[in-house]
Amino acid sequence: MIAWLSGVLRRKAADSLIIDVGGVGYEVTVPASTLARVPETGESIVLHVHTHLREDALSLFGFSTELEKEVFLLLLGVSGIGPKLALSVLSGLSLDDLLRALHGSDESRLCSIAGIGKKTAGRLCLELKDKVKHLAPPVLRTAEAEAGILPGGTTSDAISALVNLGYRRQQAEEAVRRVHQARPNISTAQLIRESLGELGQR
Repeated sequence: MIAWLSGVLRRKAADSLIIDVGGVGYEVTVPASTLARVPETGESIVLHVHTHLREDALSLFGFSTELEKEVFLLLLGVSGIGPKLALSVLSGLSLDDLLRALHGSDESRLCSIAGIGKKTAGRLCLELKDKVKHLAPPVLRTAEAEAGILPGGTTSDAISALVNLGYRRQQAEEAVRRVHQARPNISTAQLIRESLGELGQR
């Protein structure tokens, strides 16, 4: 199995590259994020590679960073997501935005990606929400801090309660943030009640 390639870039196409490694040309399919970072033709290149084996084909998928490759593999682990759709997801949003959308269960953001409908977006959030938090904690901690969310604390508990009541996570986060900013020492129970009041006004 090929895990990475180091060679000379011979050709760039809309979604693939040909890399010369010791006189052998490897065709590698890449997302737009990787394509934007590759050097000029004739220059050296290194890619992290996933070898995808099927009964009728062997395909190589390349990524400029190991994190991109890890996210690609996580996407492949979701039911109904194949390599082409996983690449479309990586091409549709920046990696930081994708991780934030998955962790924040932002289905509307995911639905903006070509080929991703509401049902698939919901499945992605459900299956990957916790996994991406451990994959890139600095990115997600920054997102939570900007939103005024304290993991494992009062705001996090209140948001979970509202989501369990049927509200979308983004709605719940916005309502909890507004109430918590006005009354930072509020109890969880009171925070939930006042957030429900906020949601009822909108």
